[in-house]
Amino acid sequence: MRLMECVPNFSEGRDHKVLDAIAEAIRSVAGVVLLDIDPGADTNRTVFTLAGDPEACVEAAFQAIRKAAELIDMSKHHGEHPRMGATDVCPFIPISEITMEECAEYARQLGKRVGEELGIPVYLYEHAASREEWRNLANVRSGEYEALADKAKDPAWKPDFGPHAFNSRSGATAIGAREFLIAYNINLNTRDKKKAHDLALTIRESGKPHKDASGKLVKDAAGNKVIIPGLFTHCKAVGWYIDSYNRAQISINLTNYRITPPHAVLDKVRELAAGMGVQVTGSELVGLIPKQALLESGKYYLRKMNESTGIPERMILETAVQSMGLAELNPFELDRKIIEYAIARPDNLVNMTISAFCDLLSTDAPAPGGGSVAALCLAISGALSAMVSNLTIDKKGYEQVQDEMRQLAAEGQPIKEKALQGIDRDTDAFNAMMDAMRLPKKTAEETAIRNAAVEKSTQQAILVPFETLELSLDAVILAQKVAKVGNTNALSDAGVAALTALSAAKAAHYNVLINIGGINDLAFKQDILNRSAHLIRQIGQIATEVENEVVDRIRP
Repeated sequence: MRLMECVPNFSEGRDHKVLDAIAEAIRSVAGVVLLDIDPGADTNRTVFTLAGDPEACVEAAFQAIRKAAELIDMSKHHGEHPRMGATDVCPFIPISEITMEECAEYARQLGKRVGEELGIPVYLYEHAASREEWRNLANVRSGEYEALADKAKDPAWKPDFGPHAFNSRSGATAIGAREFLIAYNINLNTRDKKKAHDLALTIRESGKPHKDASGKLVKDAAGNKVIIPGLFTHCKAVGWYIDSYNRAQISINLTNYRITPPHAVLDKVRELAAGMGVQVTGSELVGLIPKQALLESGKYYLRKMNESTGIPERMILETAVQSMGLAELNPFELDRKIIEYAIARPDNLVNMTISAFCDLLSTDAPAPGGGSVAALCLAISGALSAMVSNLTIDKKGYEQVQDEMRQLAAEGQPIKEKALQGIDRDTDAFNAMMDAMRLPKKTAEETAIRNAAVEKSTQQAILVPFETLELSLDAVILAQKVAKVGNTNALSDAGVAALTALSAAKAAHYNVLINIGGINDLAFKQDILNRSAHLIRQIGQIATEVENEVVDRIRP
């Protein structure tokens, strides 16, 4: 699932009618979920958090910025937080299946539209910055709103988009792309704030002042304090005492969890704290977290225990929660704390019982249909290959293939997870195609809009099952590997994994073929047909090889 987060900050934290209107503008866009609204009366600023389909996030951000421009007058604004615009900052953040550069490109698209349609000066920052000095938001916002009139006269401050003029009502907006920030606290069995802060100084990137044996600050030849670098980059930390918890904590912001993951920091703090006679009792996640971040933590602890990582993702996540003590202070609910789970539609087909899904499938509803069934078959294939692999791990007689089977088990789970997503994606694509066909066509303009929408939605209705077809090749190759070296007591299951992969491929191919006639783009059509035919041949050949081998080995 391609998923992007957007965290626009608006210069209003007191008038809830304004905040409600902005929230309504965001909720009016399909494909995004408004996850959080965090107003501050003293700062007179509110942080909105939304996530969803990248293009929908861009549209929702634009609608929110437009509504803020209508309702917020910066010439009357006062607050404690630095600010320069009605919409002060609007960053895009990659969550899953999207790169930072893609987020930066979406930031540029939004900036161009805001500048042209709303007449607001836009400066790009962080990963979207057009100038090195504008990477740092503090530089872009220097002088705040009060400096914008002078900046409008300075060629060096020509915005990336929008007029180089002072917009007294809306000010200016910084739009960019950045990494996800994880707010993470580590709990200690002490009330001593100093111990917590000493640990924070040791781990944080900015480090701590060097002191000699007597405790005196060490300075260099120029008289500057000598700083000992911290142990982790992309890590900001302080120590504090929390009265409501009756304990000290290390409060941490991790600005790039891919480089500095929370489990790495936690284990190092456990080691350092033990050296001080202090125990880490658990940890706390403030806000939400991308699924991938916590999955990596779970896999890390499973590897430390020499256990398989090729298990369902919720089991991996629970391992992380237990290993990191994330439920020590408050219940840790995966469906509320994991972004991907928090935004999931409650009516997803994938969440239905088997009997309910089959019941719906058997009615006259046009969807779900064969494409969703193809994805389900593929998910079963990946699950079976993972099962056979896990049944081989730690079994007597299979000592020589342990590393291989751990790897194969870990390959089966993502096939299963991606295929499960395809169940709803196929139905959504079909429904979108039907919606496009229902568009009006009374005028030439309406007809052109409808034709373009039909072409786009039909291509998507082809690409979704085509992705199932592509993934079926990975699934049947995995089944073949598992069948060769897996537990012979589960050999029939490896054979079924190959058969369900073949069924998924053929079913997906049918769904490609039935929609391909509606495509006007001949290059797209021929490319899909050629690639599909090649994939079907490959998958069929491998499935036959697996079937022959399995039947030969299990025949009485």
